[in-house]
Formats: sequence, C-alpha cells, structure tokens
Amino acid sequence: MQIPMVDLQGQYQTLKDEIEPAMLQALADARYILGPNVQAFEQEAADYLGVRHALGCASGTDALHLALLAAGIGEGDEVITTAFTFIATAEAIRYCGATPVFVDILPGSLNIDPQAIRAAITPRTRAILPVHLFGQPADMDEIRAIAEENDLKIIEDCAQSFGAAYHGSMTGGIGDAGAYSFFPSKNLGGFGDGGLVTTNDDAIAEQIRILRNHGSSQQYHHDVIGYNSRLDELQAVVLRIKLKRIDNYNQNRLRVALSYNRLLEGTGLETPAIPDDRDHIFHQYTLLCDETRRDAIKNHVQSKQIACAVYYPIPLHQQKAFADAPRVSLPVTEETSRRCLSFPVFPEMTEEQIETVCGAIREAL
Repeated sequence: MQIPMVDLQGQYQTLKDEIEPAMLQALADARYILGPNVQAFEQEAADYLGVRHALGCASGTDALHLALLAAGIGEGDEVITTAFTFIATAEAIRYCGATPVFVDILPGSLNIDPQAIRAAITPRTRAILPVHLFGQPADMDEIRAIAEENDLKIIEDCAQSFGAAYHGSMTGGIGDAGAYSFFPSKNLGGFGDGGLVTTNDDAIAEQIRILRNHGSSQQYHHDVIGYNSRLDELQAVVLRIKLKRIDNYNQNRLRVALSYNRLLEGTGLETPAIPDDRDHIFHQYTLLCDETRRDAIKNHVQSKQIACAVYYPIPLHQQKAFADAPRVSLPVTEETSRRCLSFPVFPEMTEEQIETVCGAIREAL
C-alpha cells in the first residue's frame, strides 16, 4: 500500500540506531528469560502508568487471561463485557471457565454502555471487563460505581490504550487490574507478541508472578497449575526504547485525527468525537458511514493504494465461537458493525498523506 494502516518500516528506520546496539548487548548478556530489560521495562511502565505493579507476559490475550484468574474469576462465573471488540476480550473469559455476558455500546464513544452493564447483572456476575476501544477510555467513573455497589471486580482491556488517561488517571490503574498488548501495530508495539498486566493490588500482582511462571514462586516449587507466559527479553529492549517516545507517538496520532476531522467536515460522515475529559490516543481512526456505501468507499480508497479496514464486521455475540452464550440483541453494536470504517493513523503520518486519504474518501462519496 502507498499509505498503510501503520508504517512500522518507517518507524523502525527512526529507531534502528538505538535498537540495534541495545539488541546486540542483550544477546551478548545472554539473560533471556525475565532478564534485566524485562525487569527495567516493568518498573518503567509502572512508573509511567502510575501503578504499583506492571508484570510482563507473552501476549495481550495472556494478560487478560492471567488478570481474570488472579482476580478469582472461574468456572460458573459471569463477566460482563462488550461484543464490539477483538475476540481476545471474550476468549480470555472463556479460558477461565466463565461466561461472557455481552452488552451494548454507546453510540458516540463505541465503548461499553454503563447502564447496559447495570441491567445485565445477575447473582453469578463476578466482574466487568470494559474495553478502552480504539484508544478512548470507557466511562470508568460510572463503571467503578456499579462495581462497588455490586462487589464486582473490574479488569480493564487496555490493549489499544497505552498512554490514555481518564480524569487524570491512566487506563490500567483504575480497575482491579489492566491488560495491555504489545502487538506490533499497537501505540506501544514490540517486534512480536507481548503483554503486560497492571495492578495496584499486591495479592493480584503476586498471583500474576506465579501464574505466568508455571505456578511457581520458588524454583521447582509449584503451588498451582500455571502457564508459561513471560515477556521476552528482546521485546523488552524494543519496548523500553519506544516507551520513552510514547507521549510523542500519541500526540501525533491525535494530530492526525484532528486533521481528518477537519478535512472530512461537511461530507456527511460521522467522524469520531474527541472528548475533553479524557485522552483519546487514536489506536484507530474509525468513522461511521452509510452502510449501503461502506463497501464502495472501502474499495475506492483501496484502489488508490490506501489501506482501510473494518473493525469489527461481526460482533462477538454473532460469532459461531459464542453460539452457546446467552442470546442477546445489541442494536447499537450491530448497527455500528455495519457502518464502521477505519483509515490509516500513525505518528509519522504527514499532512500530505492525510490529505491524500481524505481526497480519496471525498472522491468515493
């Protein structure tokens, strides 16, 4: 593509002179499992996010799974979450033996609707799993109030929100635990898979340390059945270097989004709102269009060698993998899945590239 969804090659060129020597040093040190770079990154991430504990693991999916387990979620429990998200959100619930209870989203933010959460609570509900979708924090004040009223845990899905803040608090430090992904295309992305669990709860942190390392807190002493889910030392090298730039990356993503909104004004497209009470860091730039025209817009833009994508065309409550979940009607989610369309957004994107994308969209319209 002439303009990709995210320009990882371009970003690497700006970082290679710092990354390559650091990688070679890590290789020479040969401390590959939970080594010094992992330990340093965990502390640096905890400091940046304002949490007591940040614990690396093998992927964002594992981060969700381990966080749920450490919070006590298990067989027969229900966890309320959104159906407008990547499957990992609900997969992690199933891995615990629990049932995902899907509720609707808000039309503006596309995040989980707090009132829908309240209506879905049953005697089996044990946790709420909000997703900070596309980099915009969910309505955590309301969600936290609901959780406190009903003695529920909150596990934040922060896969798309590294560096986003809600009322002055970073995502991942508002609920009982947060789960981050370092998939390469994320705002803070590695050179492969990686994840992080954040928490201010000492007991949850200790459980994560045990669970990610074969259920062991002391070598060859295994208290529980655990997992092999540790952040790789070489990924930590990359993440430490990128973490120093994360605010700049996020500010530039916001710059791109503001330009898109300005250039697409008057087109009839529903561009994303940018709230003033929280930081939207635009992991994706997603707008809503007339569902009868979405494919035509998408095809025309792609014909110009410009990437665009649909996140997410089939919401989770309509996926075969969850056919045995409680049947629900989620009108906002279902309409959004038919109307949403995402366009390139990355920190290095130039104004000329933004204008090219918007020009192609206007041609399609």
